[in-house]
Amino acid sequence: MADIRFECLGVRAEPYAVFPTLAFRLRVTEPEGQAVHAVALRCQIRVEPRRRSYGPSETELLADLFGHPSRWGETVHPLQFANVSMIVPRFAGSTEVDLQVQCGYDLEVAAGKYFASLDDGEIPLLLLFSGTVFAKAGEGFTVRPVPWHCEARCPLPVAVWREMIDRYFPGSGWLRLHRDTLRALQRFKSEHALATWDETVEALLKEARR
Repeated sequence: MADIRFECLGVRAEPYAVFPTLAFRLRVTEPEGQAVHAVALRCQIRVEPRRRSYGPSETELLADLFGHPSRWGETVHPLQFANVSMIVPRFAGSTEVDLQVQCGYDLEVAAGKYFASLDDGEIPLLLLFSGTVFAKAGEGFTVRPVPWHCEARCPLPVAVWREMIDRYFPGSGWLRLHRDTLRALQRFKSEHALATWDETVEALLKEARR
């Protein structure tokens, strides 16, 4: 049996998931057309920031992650996005499956900061595969590892990412704050008779600009 191959055909926002989820459409191929009983697949997904350019507003926001642009030659490195596992069911020759990736929206995480800083274009992703291939052989079966060199690149449109996030957090986002900070914000909100948290933060920003 020849080495199994992987190709990413595209990515979409999963419309009916309980949690924000991206579905990566994978084509899995056994080049010799032999039957594969199953693949216990693991996939590590990385962001490759060097594989795209950035506009002025994106550069400004990414300074929080990579520092001043003059240092990006040293500070811009791949970012870990996700580690997921799935079972690819029985097939012969090739098959297509969806790799489901649940996504958070935590701006304390490097990948979350990166995604939130982009205006448009595509997010360059690298999918690194590992796992175990179970295939029929005579009256038994063989067990082989997924070759270490199996990988696929997949551009994730920023529009798809925003579609997914807006489905769960329409027109908004969230920040994780320390309990003491939240209580201080609540006191400020109450003292100034502010109706919403947006108004509270806007009032604080106005004071900071004076």
